[in-house]
Amino acid sequence: MGLRASLHRWLFRVSGPEAPPIVLGQRRIFVLPTRFGLALALTLLIMLLTSINYTLSLGFALTFLIGSVAWISIHHAFRNLVGLSITPGKADAVFCGNPAQFGVVLSNPALRERQGLILFPTGTPDTLGDRQRFDIAACGSTSQVIRIPTEHRGWISLPRLTLETRHPLGLIRAWSLFQPDARCLVYPAPEQDGPPLPVGGPAATGLGGNGHGQDDFAGLRHHQPSDAPRHVAWKAVARGGPWRTKEFDGSGARHVHIHWAHLPAGMGLEARLARLTRWILEADRAGFDYGLSLPGSDIPPGRGAAHRHACLTRLALFG
Repeated sequence: MGLRASLHRWLFRVSGPEAPPIVLGQRRIFVLPTRFGLALALTLLIMLLTSINYTLSLGFALTFLIGSVAWISIHHAFRNLVGLSITPGKADAVFCGNPAQFGVVLSNPALRERQGLILFPTGTPDTLGDRQRFDIAACGSTSQVIRIPTEHRGWISLPRLTLETRHPLGLIRAWSLFQPDARCLVYPAPEQDGPPLPVGGPAATGLGGNGHGQDDFAGLRHHQPSDAPRHVAWKAVARGGPWRTKEFDGSGARHVHIHWAHLPAGMGLEARLARLTRWILEADRAGFDYGLSLPGSDIPPGRGAAHRHACLTRLALFG
C-alpha cells in the first residue's frame, strides 16, 4: 500500500493540500483515449488492414483522414485544461450529517473559451450523468461547489479533486488532479428529541425588570454589532440619527448560562455535545443572552451570529 501511494504521488504530483493558486501546467495534465476512442482506433486499424489487403485508395484516404481528426482532438483536449488556475472559495460551517459545501474558483487567463469541463472528488463513481458540465469564458472565471458528506464533528478538509474534459469529440479524456488547501468546520448535530432549554432552572439567571426582555419598551441604548436587527431603532436611523437599539423590560429569565455540569452524569460525550448544541440554537432563536461553560473553558454571555459561531465552534472542537 505504501509503494502504491508513493507511486500515485509521484505520477500525479499531488502529495497533500496545495497553496493557492494552483496552476495546471503541462506536466500535470494526463491524456488517454476513452472507450469510444479505443473503439474508433480498433475500427481504423481494421479499415487500414482492409485497405492494404484490397489496395483501396479511398480506404487509405478515409482511414488517414479520420485518424488525423482523432489525433488533433488530443491536442484540443490538452489545451482545454492547460493554464487554468484554481483557488479555494468559501466553505461555511455545517452541522454534522449535512454535506460540507466547498467553493472552488477556476480562472481562465487565456483568450479562448474552455468547454465541457467536469469537476468532482477523485475516486467517486465515474457516472458522468451525475456530474454537471460547465464552461469558462475567455479571460473569465467560474465558481463550482463540491459537496462532501460529513460523519464527524470538527474540521474536514477538501479531498483531492479531478478536473477532466472530453471536449471536443469525446475520443480523448484529459484530466488533472489537485487538492486545494481548504477546510470546513462541522458542528455537532443538535439533539433531535430532548428536554428544552432550561430557562427557569439552574442554567438560567433572571434579571428581573432591567433585563434584556422582550415585553415592554424601556428605552434606547448605543447599538452594538451583536444586537438583533429587529431591535434597531430604524426610524431614528432613517432620519439621519445615530444607531440606537431598543431595550425592553421583562419579568422572565433573559440571561441563560448553558453549563456542562448541569447535564446528566451518565451521558456520553457526543450526546452531551448534541444537547448543548440544541440549547444554543434554542437560546439564539429566542433572542437570549447566553453563555457556555465547558471543562477548561468558558464563553461569557452574548448573542448574535458571531457569538453563536464561537459557541458552536467550541463544541465542534471540544476534546
